[in-house]
Amino acid sequence: MDTVDGMRTFVAVAKQASFTGGAKLIGISTKLASKYIAQLETRLDAQLFHRTTRSVTLTETGRAYFEKCQPVLEQFDELEDVVQQEQAELAGVIKITAPTGFGSTKLVEALAPFQQLHPKVSIDLRLSDHNVSIVEEGIDLAIRFGNLQDSTMIARKLMDMRIVVFASPAYLTKFGEPKHPSALSSHNCLLQQFSAEPYHWQFKFGDEMKLYPVTGSYSANSPRAVAHMAAEGLGIGAGPAYAVESYLKDASLRLLFEDNEARIIPLHAVYPSGRHLAKRMRALIDHLVVIFSQSSLAAKEN
Repeated sequence: MDTVDGMRTFVAVAKQASFTGGAKLIGISTKLASKYIAQLETRLDAQLFHRTTRSVTLTETGRAYFEKCQPVLEQFDELEDVVQQEQAELAGVIKITAPTGFGSTKLVEALAPFQQLHPKVSIDLRLSDHNVSIVEEGIDLAIRFGNLQDSTMIARKLMDMRIVVFASPAYLTKFGEPKHPSALSSHNCLLQQFSAEPYHWQFKFGDEMKLYPVTGSYSANSPRAVAHMAAEGLGIGAGPAYAVESYLKDASLRLLFEDNEARIIPLHAVYPSGRHLAKRMRALIDHLVVIFSQSSLAAKEN
């Protein structure tokens, strides 16, 4: 155990009065937090916490140690920042998790120029369509769609992704192009299973938002799968703009009701709140904010 890691763990557990809460705060497992505290107490030859099945409280020695630890850790972080700012090059590994479809396309495109600019930074990209546990898997940064649910995490918004409606020219030729969202009820609509409103699509008319019912014979749990279904002429789909971008470029899909787009889905960079953010991490997040805020996939501000 590194002494500083032990001190950080001790302060986090003391603040949360919980090994589980303290571990989440700094982005490690409860088991590892318990191990660090045990090693710290052994090294100091002192008991820092009173432990019961219901509570974790500081001993007298623990309280004294806590008062001294906080300013020491703050000074250590300041010292690290000074050293990092003096370094001309960023270096080190960044472990990232992201959704498979978005991560393998738009995120990779955004990461490429960052790595070209900072060749000593190594990216370990782990793609998954399920939310990977940042703490348990030792992930530095998660790229996630939707609103942040975990209060122990910090989220920085990268963009608001447009939710678009689309269909293939072949489908529209065969079944006709709907001129108003109300006409969607007579079309085969392709549904995304994880959508908040899979059977109602929202559209904007001036300042008014309206929901229109949709039904269809196909559904999928992946935006890319819905886009592919639509490109095959199976129906009209709705989903995040990144999923249809390549189909729009080769004209196998067309966008519908662009003037009435109402839905967005936020994209965030997420990391544990108690973890000191290395300079390479701050630089990468700043880079992603710039790249995605300028993207044509982003919803336009009113």
